[in-house]
Amino acid sequence: MIIGTAGHIDHGKTALVKALTGVDADRLPEEKRRGITIDLGFAPLALEGIGIVGVVDVPGHEDFVRSMLVGASGIDLGLLVVAADEGVMPQTREHLLILELLGIPQVMVAVTKCDLVDDEWLGLVRSDVLALFDGSPLPTPRIASCSSRTLVGLDELRAVLTEQLLKTNPRRSNDLFRMPVDRAFTIKGTGTVVTGTVWSGELTADASVVVLPSGKLARARKIEQHGKSADAARAGSRAAVALAGLDVSDVSRGSVLVAEDHWRPTSLFEAVVTLEPKMGATLTPRTRLRLHAGASEVGARLVSAVGTIPGGAALMRVTTDAQLVVRGGDRFVLRLPAPLRTIGGGIVIDPYARRRPLPRPSRKQLDVLSSSPAVRLGYVLDAVSARGLPTQDIPVQVGCAPAEVQTLIGGSGAVSGPHNLFAPSAVESVMASVRRIVAEYEINSPLSFGIPARTLRENLRVDEELADISIREMERAGEMESQGPFVRKMGWVPSPTDRDTEVSNHLVHDICAGSREPPGVGELVSRYGSSVPGLLRFLERQGRIVQVETDRYYDRSTLDAMIARLTEKLVPGQVYVPAQLRDVLGFSRKYLIPFLEYCDRNGITERRGEGRILRQTGGILLDTSRSHP
Repeated sequence: MIIGTAGHIDHGKTALVKALTGVDADRLPEEKRRGITIDLGFAPLALEGIGIVGVVDVPGHEDFVRSMLVGASGIDLGLLVVAADEGVMPQTREHLLILELLGIPQVMVAVTKCDLVDDEWLGLVRSDVLALFDGSPLPTPRIASCSSRTLVGLDELRAVLTEQLLKTNPRRSNDLFRMPVDRAFTIKGTGTVVTGTVWSGELTADASVVVLPSGKLARARKIEQHGKSADAARAGSRAAVALAGLDVSDVSRGSVLVAEDHWRPTSLFEAVVTLEPKMGATLTPRTRLRLHAGASEVGARLVSAVGTIPGGAALMRVTTDAQLVVRGGDRFVLRLPAPLRTIGGGIVIDPYARRRPLPRPSRKQLDVLSSSPAVRLGYVLDAVSARGLPTQDIPVQVGCAPAEVQTLIGGSGAVSGPHNLFAPSAVESVMASVRRIVAEYEINSPLSFGIPARTLRENLRVDEELADISIREMERAGEMESQGPFVRKMGWVPSPTDRDTEVSNHLVHDICAGSREPPGVGELVSRYGSSVPGLLRFLERQGRIVQVETDRYYDRSTLDAMIARLTEKLVPGQVYVPAQLRDVLGFSRKYLIPFLEYCDRNGITERRGEGRILRQTGGILLDTSRSHP
């Protein structure tokens, strides 16, 4: 578990950390010279009944709030430090606001330097501290008065810290590993080392890692926690990871260490953003803000559904000037660049959003979106629509552990494909398109046995997986059926007119009369009109004729007799040139070559150089579905 300090400059945060842990968290020479904390400091604290917890000491000066934000991200308990001789100060208020915006689960207050004031003054300071939490989403805090110089009250402070941490839910170890990097440096003989707070999951020694947003690959050569070697870096702990195969210039504060390929950086996401009410009148979509997420700080702009930027809470699209790594449910803080001050924050709803008209959910819907991965899943599914949501992206996109994915899917009503998840509305929309396309095709082609499946999919113009799901759902409901390469309404049968029947009979007669040299399609069209091609296909599907080449159909019994003669006269394995085959079959080259190519396609003969050999000697069941390419 991690404790993070917060509070105004010179209120005794670093001294308190040293009194509790014995470690001076000011590690930089300038910090020791100036007597103030400039960057983050870290120390281990032993608490009875809990063990070793990490303490992050943050700077209190307003110029170093960005470092405070890095330190406060990912902590389990915020320790707000207020000096008894000064009371609540500006940075006290801003640091408390940051703890609120980051959703820190537990906050308590340490009133330090109590040896410098009398009991009456101390009581007034404690009252001011409690008033500070009026209207705050955080519960009324426990307050411990202490002195780092005389050590008075430190035992009480340790006891309260222990009590508060025991109430904190432990981080999940079965989640995806993620560690924002707050320091990167080199150690002679070790190489590149990064430190940070493990937000989720765990990383074992020698495991492969990816540094985002750069995408650089490395290996976790060694892991340390509180200066001691460890077999793994686990959620809710501080860790130092030695990286093999990575130069220190390839990783810096703001980078994120991950162990799976589910993560990817983003510069456009949707979030529930909460701003100071009065800020709505001063911000526009062109206003550049500073966004802090984890250890990252980037420029950002906001876009709302109404065009202007409202005060209070609203769904907004966030565009950043550099990529960062966020997850559904992550919190971030927004600050004005000049004058520097915190004006709000937000919760990520869809980290991989696309530009689109934003919905306008109610305040109640915003609250549920912010807190529920199940509701975020429904939101993302509606947003991706027919594109679908890759199932492997769900843990990152909605913010849940991989083990929870199937439960979320089951409760969402979504439809699963082999790789993607689709909203029921997306499937219904495609099913409506299938109905329309099939109906139009049947009207325009009344002799068809159905619409070719390939034609249907081309007209749907959606993901192949979504098309398959929609057609399968309609078949399961008894609304559609697939027959060979065709899709049709259940019970559909071709409906030729009296004229179609008359022409069909003429076509069968003429083809049969032509025997081994039947008339071509063009000749039949000149005799009977433009309906001939469709009627020929209709007759072929009925099995009455067979297409041997693009422009010619044969009577089935005639074709069977030609194949029987071929197999009877040819010796298997012997090569026959076309002249020999013409003598065997007794018809001209104009009809011979297309017939032989048909036999090749159907496995009766095989071409060898300039001739052919017989591949089988028995009869053959004609497969008209592949008789012509």
